[in-house]
Amino acid sequence: MTGYPPRYENYKENIMTNQTNHINKTAIITGASRGIGAAIAKKLASCGYNLSLCCRNSSDRLKALADELHCAYGIEVLCYIGNVGDFFFAKDMVTNTISHFGHIDVLINNAGISHIGLLNDMSPEEWNNIVAINLTGVFNFTKLVIPYMVADKCGRILQISSVWGNVGASCEVAYSACKGGINAFTKALGKELAPSHIPVNAIACGVIDTDMNRCFNDTERAELADEIPAGRFATADEVADMAYSVITAPDYLTGQIITFDGGWI
Repeated sequence: MTGYPPRYENYKENIMTNQTNHINKTAIITGASRGIGAAIAKKLASCGYNLSLCCRNSSDRLKALADELHCAYGIEVLCYIGNVGDFFFAKDMVTNTISHFGHIDVLINNAGISHIGLLNDMSPEEWNNIVAINLTGVFNFTKLVIPYMVADKCGRILQISSVWGNVGASCEVAYSACKGGINAFTKALGKELAPSHIPVNAIACGVIDTDMNRCFNDTERAELADEIPAGRFATADEVADMAYSVITAPDYLTGQIITFDGGWI
């Protein structure tokens, strides 16, 4: 199993009382070192959430984000480095989050990678890797938080999905399949957890101005923006605002795939 610190040492002197921890809500965000995940972390921190964040490789970037949020908002941040597709990594992260904060109010399944190329040229190893991170990771964390949310009779689960999960994209078959799986997973689990008043929703993002879409040159970016009725890419901060709206909506909103694409698809 990939090693990771249970929390950064410099936070040991800033641990809040148990009473304060239970007043502050707690959110787990996967894939939080940059892009949409980092933007959601900043949004929730600004609203007083304590955070449990993970990423696969960018430990320095994640630590810098944790330092920034702790200093700016006085919240606690736990950081973990590992592969969300590894069930035992996910289990340790969830267990340690519960041990430290006592509860998990929100799960944001954001971690994901892309793969561009013909399916015929894709190796089984590449397929398994993208499925493990993009889809199995959602299963791992969701399965693990459900018992705590059901016991507390509250909680919110939100997936960051893609419009390619709705319509598919040529040369992104594996990515589209994973996002389509997330969408079906969300609809089914929303029905399953509705009696427990735990909403499960997904945001199907269009083109977001993050590192994942910086593979395009300026000409390609301009052409792609022209295809979008809104005339531009969305920002990660806009996705974060949308995510906050969804997790604070009435719990009657569940099992929904909310398209956020500027009218594109």
